[in-house]
Amino acid sequence: MKLHDEVPADHRLSQVYRVGAGLCGAALLVFGCLGLADGLPFFSTDGEEIAGLSGNGLLSLVSIVVAAVLVAGAVMGGNSASTVNIAVGTLFVLSGFVNLMVLDSSANILAFRLQNVLFSFVMGLVIATFGMYGRVSGKLPLDNPYWRHRHPQSADPSTASPAPAPDGRRRGAALPGRPV
Repeated sequence: MKLHDEVPADHRLSQVYRVGAGLCGAALLVFGCLGLADGLPFFSTDGEEIAGLSGNGLLSLVSIVVAAVLVAGAVMGGNSASTVNIAVGTLFVLSGFVNLMVLDSSANILAFRLQNVLFSFVMGLVIATFGMYGRVSGKLPLDNPYWRHRHPQSADPSTASPAPAPDGRRRGAALPGRPV
């Protein structure tokens, strides 16, 4: 799929992807920097509280790396930012499930607590939603580049016929006895 040729750099979808990646990346960067500045032990499984979340040096470092990936996606913009957002959001949600399984065990190397798991779920959904905005929906507008890519036979939105109504009639068709 070569949509990078079809989505102009100033397209509003590209701006949503950039803003989402940039804001979420900035939040993670702040959390990671606060953890490193506080001198948290690197491999502690107990963790210390930073900005309402439990953390250790390893979690701070991972947060900074993920923030760098999100900021790089924001700089690239377009479909790259969207794809980065979807991938990172999915990894956050998966991380939440994995860390939920290892809570209160010696395998909890990132010093997660329940609030960290909830943060992973929420942040993952927010990041993924930014990435999926305008890409994944049942009702994309006809001028949307993703809709046009999925419907090449109707590449020109002005010639595309409207979808049929649930009762089988074409949308906009007159009912018997009623003008259009």
